[in-house]
Formats: sequence, structure tokens, C-alpha cells
Amino acid sequence: MSPDDIFANKITTYLDHGLPDLKAGTAYRLQLARAEALARLADPARATSAQAVTSAAVAGAGNGTGAMSGGRGMGGGRGWLWLGIALIVAAGFGYQQWQAYQQLTDIEETDAAILSSELPIDAYLDRGFQNWLKRASYEQE
Repeated sequence: MSPDDIFANKITTYLDHGLPDLKAGTAYRLQLARAEALARLADPARATSAQAVTSAAVAGAGNGTGAMSGGRGMGGGRGWLWLGIALIVAAGFGYQQWQAYQQLTDIEETDAAILSSELPIDAYLDRGFQNWLKRASYEQE
């Protein structure tokens, strides 16, 4: 007995194990499909295009091409890839916006501290004071 025959016998045994649980209509359809496949195997020229489509659908059963996977087969992972990329871009944009908001908050706090201090108005109008403010803000960055 060849290794292929041993493997076929093992598969047949496993498949026959679930046979009593099948409904009569399902067993009958499987019997018809098997007879059709054996007939096509004996005479490949007899297969029509409709049979080829049916056999392609049956051959693809269980490999992820059904309704649960969106009918895309192996290409179904692309949606997850694009979703991941979109999340990364959104996170980067959100981080940039948060940084800009923090910078704006710091500037507002500095302005509020300066304006609430008890400096006379002439100090704000002094050119040297404005230069000092510019230099101090560059040193903070």
C-alpha cells in the first residue's frame, strides 16, 4: 500500500465518522456531486462551463472565500493594513495637534503672567523689554 493510499484511507475514516450526523438531503447532494466528479474524471471533455463554475465554487469551499471573509480570499488582509496605516496617521496628527495646543497654552500662561504683573505701562512699551521677551521665548524652546 502506497503512502497516498494510507493517507486516503485515513481521510475516508475521518469523513465517514461524521456521516451519521448528516441530513438525508445533504448526503444525497454529496452523493450526486461525487458521481458528477467521477464522471468528469472519466471524461474531461464532458464538463460544461456551468459545471466548471460549480466545481470551482465547491473547490474553494472552506478556504476563506465565503461570505464571512467578504469573498476576498487572501486579499482580505489589505483592509486591516489600511486600517492600521490610518490609525497611525491619525495618532501622528493627534500628537501634533496636542503639541501645538500645549505650545499655545504655554504662550497664554506667559502672556497672562506678564500682563498680571505690576510693571508700569512704560515697561511694556520699552524696546529693550520687547527684545528681552523675544530672547527669553527663544531660550525656552
